[in-house]
Amino acid sequence: MHQFRGKFKAFINNRWLVFVCAMWVQSCAGIGYLFGSISPVIKSAMGYNQRQVAILGVAKDLGDSIGFVAGSLSEVLPIWVILLIGVVQNFVGYGLVWLVVAGIVPSLPLWVLCIAIFVGTNGETYFNTAALVSCVQNFPKSRGPIVGILKGFAGLSGAILTQIYLMINFPDQSSLIFMIAVGPSIVVLALMFIIRPVGGHKQVRPSDGRSFLFTYSLCLILAGYLLGVLLLEDLIDLKQTVIVLLAVLLIILILLPVIIPVLMVFFSKSRPPAEESLLSEPQKQESGNSEQDGNEVILSEVEDEKSPEVDLLPASERQKRIAHLQVKLFQAAAEGAVRIKRRKGPRRGEDFTLLQALKKADFLLIFFSLVLASGTGLTVIDNLGQICQSLGYTNSGIYVSMISIWNFLGRVGGGYFSELVVRKFAYPRPVTMAVAQVVMAIGLFYYSMGWPGQIYVVTVLIGLGYGAHWAIVPASASELFGLKSFGALYNFLTLASTAGSLIFSGVIASGIYDYYAEQQAAVSQQISTAMLAVPLQDDDVLTCEGSICYSITFGILSGLCIVATALSMIVVYRTKSVYAQLYGNSRT
Repeated sequence: MHQFRGKFKAFINNRWLVFVCAMWVQSCAGIGYLFGSISPVIKSAMGYNQRQVAILGVAKDLGDSIGFVAGSLSEVLPIWVILLIGVVQNFVGYGLVWLVVAGIVPSLPLWVLCIAIFVGTNGETYFNTAALVSCVQNFPKSRGPIVGILKGFAGLSGAILTQIYLMINFPDQSSLIFMIAVGPSIVVLALMFIIRPVGGHKQVRPSDGRSFLFTYSLCLILAGYLLGVLLLEDLIDLKQTVIVLLAVLLIILILLPVIIPVLMVFFSKSRPPAEESLLSEPQKQESGNSEQDGNEVILSEVEDEKSPEVDLLPASERQKRIAHLQVKLFQAAAEGAVRIKRRKGPRRGEDFTLLQALKKADFLLIFFSLVLASGTGLTVIDNLGQICQSLGYTNSGIYVSMISIWNFLGRVGGGYFSELVVRKFAYPRPVTMAVAQVVMAIGLFYYSMGWPGQIYVVTVLIGLGYGAHWAIVPASASELFGLKSFGALYNFLTLASTAGSLIFSGVIASGIYDYYAEQQAAVSQQISTAMLAVPLQDDDVLTCEGSICYSITFGILSGLCIVATALSMIVVYRTKSVYAQLYGNSRT
């Protein structure tokens, strides 16, 4: 009995169990991605036009992005409290929306629904912050894969929740909003005391590589399974029994990763785990030097003075060259040839606060690149329901689920391939962000040209490109600006999506959509009656048909993604030396 208690305690404190539970939380935490499914329901029930729906979308984006409160609280409050705050916000916000849309309470003004959607979606930032902060601290040497998988499950949550909704077979569409309010809250409450930092850097095992391989394989199987289910639902009218069976198999696949910590604790030979450093070797050396020589003056940032070729040398030779350069600078300073200056603030690769990071050009370049690229992706996701309707597709939920799947694969693949780039070639991780932005630009341009299969192309390429951003950016931020304030840094960067969506969706996309909807309505009235067309009222529901509704918008957004690519490449150029120092020793 005593041995079982010891095993159970080790199981509860296993970093892989924390990671798996974080995956489960994330699999129902990306509720914002379901806005494309619930917005047509809200539009129909409330009689809104597209501009009003776009305002609700911006409120959702604001709630999804303003997470610096969650990031700041994560530095002072236990993780379970962070998760509990998210549960309360999610339940209250979306619960009120459901009550209004279902007609249980009287109709409320638009601004009240905006606040409710903001509060409900903002709960997601607490789920994301708790999961990412805990797991990045538990797996400090595997940031890319960890962030990619966790954010991938958040992106896949739209498809997962949609399948569970179909399994339950609610009598009306507004019940999807009810499930959004209740489902994630139950899951998070059940797991909130397990997700936390557990000193995972002291639990390194030789089997970790196989565990990651198993997780990646399961992710691919899960994505392929969901894609197959969606195609079946689109092509064949499935019976409810088949839908229930498919949903049960989906839940089993989601639960399957728990095998990793179970086997690791209960069925493997007990070996003393290794420990991985929280800092890379160059950073540890710098930290040690700074502790020994706390009052030492720094001469004109030696890292900036040395030639770029020094970073390409082996670590031992590089340290010798830098030490030699320091000696020469000290001699020159003694002779008055060089002015001595003290070091101000941390260097890239060390721990920054949010205010310190905001003074760095690299951080701002990443932020504005995200404004353009992730704001574009979010605009497509938010308007996907209307995009499908404008092209004549009646079941927009299929395409909302499809973009969730490609979003998932983009995040998992972005984390995996960006990790290869930095470890195999010691090249800056943001280069993979630039590649993702080019992929998005291609998809948007294809749609704007009105070529065949445009809805499929845009869901695949935008899903992949947008998803990759949210695996690459958090890992890059932790590498360039440290782990100490990672929650605040990450949540500030998520504001970029909302900043972009506020303009691209709330002004450009909705304005162009409503313009063509009004034109088509006027033409329809002229054809249907010989009388003068009655002027459109503010409360009339406007709908636009044809690819013209969004083709101009997507042409503009394609150009903005190219600009974002240029900004990302500037970051790549500026951070080459940092990544060479961090990962130069790991190249093969």
